[in-house]
Amino acid sequence: MASGRRAVQSGLNIPFIKRNPNENLHMELSIPAHFRCPISLELMKDPVTASTGITYDRQNIETWIELGNQTCPTTNQALKSEDLIPNHSLRRMIQDWCVANRSSGIERIPTPRIPATPTQVLELLSEIASSSREGDRLRCCELVAEIKDLWRESKRNRQCIASCGSGRILSNSFREVARGSTVNSTTGVMEEILSAIVGLFPLDSEAHRHIGAPESLEAIVSILKTGDLGGKLNAALVLKELVASVDAEQIDVLAETDGLIEALVKLIEKPISPQTTKASLVATFYLVSSSERAAERSVEMGLVSLLLEILVDWEKSMYEKALGVLDGVLDYKRGREMAYDHSLTVPVLVKKTFRVSDMATGFAVSALWKLCKNYNKEGGERAGEGFLVEALEVGAFQKLLLLLQVGCGGTTKEKASELLKLLNGSRERVECIETADFKGLKRPF
Repeated sequence: MASGRRAVQSGLNIPFIKRNPNENLHMELSIPAHFRCPISLELMKDPVTASTGITYDRQNIETWIELGNQTCPTTNQALKSEDLIPNHSLRRMIQDWCVANRSSGIERIPTPRIPATPTQVLELLSEIASSSREGDRLRCCELVAEIKDLWRESKRNRQCIASCGSGRILSNSFREVARGSTVNSTTGVMEEILSAIVGLFPLDSEAHRHIGAPESLEAIVSILKTGDLGGKLNAALVLKELVASVDAEQIDVLAETDGLIEALVKLIEKPISPQTTKASLVATFYLVSSSERAAERSVEMGLVSLLLEILVDWEKSMYEKALGVLDGVLDYKRGREMAYDHSLTVPVLVKKTFRVSDMATGFAVSALWKLCKNYNKEGGERAGEGFLVEALEVGAFQKLLLLLQVGCGGTTKEKASELLKLLNGSRERVECIETADFKGLKRPF
């Protein structure tokens, strides 16, 4: 069979070679020329006719157009994807031929689904918008499910749905449903809408405005707290998309949403899936990096301890995100105070300066730099030289020196150099220990 397909691609008229085990000979089977796609020379599965009158397999001609070609491969005349018309007669003939040659090992090609059209999608979206305004939750849920079914069918459908402004309309429908009644009575339809919105990233500014409205955020927080597993994941993903796309002033407004920070920290504290935890960490990173209120509230929720635990026990894929969030909260005094008082802070940060990624190294060095730079006035019981001594004891000086030798980014290099200067004065009185060994450290929980 494989040798037959190679023959077709070479232009030979021997597309299939089937070995008969009973007769121990090769039976050659030729594909009729008009059943082959002019582009691939293979049997067409979904024949469509272009405006030039030439029939191609849909996948091949759509790929041709997506690559930027605007002319028919056979006639060189102007060609547009909207001109592709299903050739049902030829498709049925191909299916009949496959059935007639089943004994030669030819499988019947399935009848392809008709791709979604802009008209069809826009009609669905209009009905979704109408049902959400009127409070018909059941009908809205059914229509969103139809959009999702079309989305799953093919790449072409996904492109069509996205090009029709679905993100804006679905985001507004989510807002309308959230506004129309109590959250508990509409959770099902809102979770359904969120799951459809996730497939439409990145969203535009109008969609962000709808999702960022107070009533929408209240609904998202409720789903983060009480939704099912899929609902919590989609709510976290939508929130991540929102906070990653707006400016610092807007994030400050988002941070005022009642229960938002608590819901994210709870998902980090009690993970339900790796993807949900990652989305929650990224959303938290953007919030704490731009909003002092968000950072302080997160710290009061015990975020520093949670992050340090992640950096000790969890999988590597979480390290960058956890370090980024930790570095963000250390911009603020309360975050640094909590870090000074935790026995894992220094050994964990020193250990993560290497062997994770360049980004993780940058965050770890930055976090150490913020702590060392401010330790004299904020270190509490660890103030004075004690904090520097602890860093030296777990090998910070050697790690930073090696980091400068192997090379790192400009900002990281500057902070590492400054850290070396801060640590150098206490080097002679310190005996280093192995940073990989956390067994002797007492954890405060």
